[in-house]
Amino acid sequence: MSDHERIVELQTKLAFQEQTILELDEALRAQQLQIIALEKMIQRLRDDLISLQHSPDSLAPEQEPPPPHY
Repeated sequence: MSDHERIVELQTKLAFQEQTILELDEALRAQQLQIIALEKMIQRLRDDLISLQHSPDSLAPEQEPPPPHY
């Protein structure tokens, strides 16, 4: 294999690697945005649950009436 062929092969490999890196970067960016959105959703759910537990209208488990099938 001549030097020219080697250089062309290396340039081709480099081009594919650069494209792969760009695709992976975009996928990572999309996943990070999704993680942030999910973390915000979990925090809102946690806050809602805490507020429900501390609500004066909420009953302790032992105070709740039995389900209708009893």
